[in-house]
Amino acid sequence: MAAQNEARAGLGARLTTAAGWPLRAAFRLLDVPLKVVQRLVGIRGMPWVFLLPNLAFFGIFVVIPVFINFGFSLTGGTQLFLTDRVYTGTEQYAFLLDCERFADPLTCREDRFWRGIYNTGFFIVFQVAFLVLFSLVTALVLNREIRARGFFRAVFFFPVLLSPVVVALIWKWILLRDGLLNAALVSLGFDKILFFVSPEWAMFWAIFVSIWAHMGFYTLILLAGLQAIPPDLYEAAEMDGTRPMRVFRRITLPLLWPTMVVVIVLALIKGVQIFDEVYVLTGGGPGTATQFIVQYIYNTAFTEQVQNFGLAAAASVVLGLVLFVLTMLQLAAARRRDAGESDG
Repeated sequence: MAAQNEARAGLGARLTTAAGWPLRAAFRLLDVPLKVVQRLVGIRGMPWVFLLPNLAFFGIFVVIPVFINFGFSLTGGTQLFLTDRVYTGTEQYAFLLDCERFADPLTCREDRFWRGIYNTGFFIVFQVAFLVLFSLVTALVLNREIRARGFFRAVFFFPVLLSPVVVALIWKWILLRDGLLNAALVSLGFDKILFFVSPEWAMFWAIFVSIWAHMGFYTLILLAGLQAIPPDLYEAAEMDGTRPMRVFRRITLPLLWPTMVVVIVLALIKGVQIFDEVYVLTGGGPGTATQFIVQYIYNTAFTEQVQNFGLAAAASVVLGLVLFVLTMLQLAAARRRDAGESDG
């Protein structure tokens, strides 16, 4: 028996060696150019060599398009290439910001832009607030010792794996006039509800579907933050007889706050950029009730009869600046809170 085991082990080793030969040969071939590059740039320069492909990709598809977009915002006309367009300076920005009363979009020359701004602001106030709240509650529940905890974690994360278009189509089939939800209401003796005809219902479902689709991602981040809190703190609080709500306010929330800031900033950025789900779900309607700022930019540049690339580019620059300022304010508030807690 021992001899058979040794023979099998020897055969397995030979098979492993034979199977690994192509891989080792490929590594030897790869070592040749890497050694040449290392002689040229030195060991300290090798990290930049490995980062170079990502930096090139980022520059080509992110940095350069940002400058091209800014160039478009300073031009007018319908031509596609910058060399064929007419330089107009800041006329596009002046057109967007020309309002008698900024609180009333109807007093603005480009009222659709400001309607998109107000719709986006309304959306992110409620969407981000409820998204963070539901994600926090879900993370707190999933962090406890409950049955089938792994299954429920997978269930809550599953919508994140779906394409936003797929999510919107699923909920659109549910919410249509002859969809599943109205069929259930009719079977219970209620009348059908035209969800996409009422502006209030359309905005409600836009917020609801967005929360449903993205909550799992933020729940996962908060769950990781909860699991990073030392369990000794909870054991000491339990021994002292501290009430659960006081434990949450004095231990969980302060230690989870840095993770909460990350979640709030990410949710805010994602909320301002909302487009595909709502575009498929409601098309921006009824009217302009659910037309957000990104959809305005898309429609202005690509779907209207006269494609105004300069105006769309100017609107995207304004959006980027507003988003940058909001993010900086969030981070500054978090730093002040952390500094105040450390001083206290």
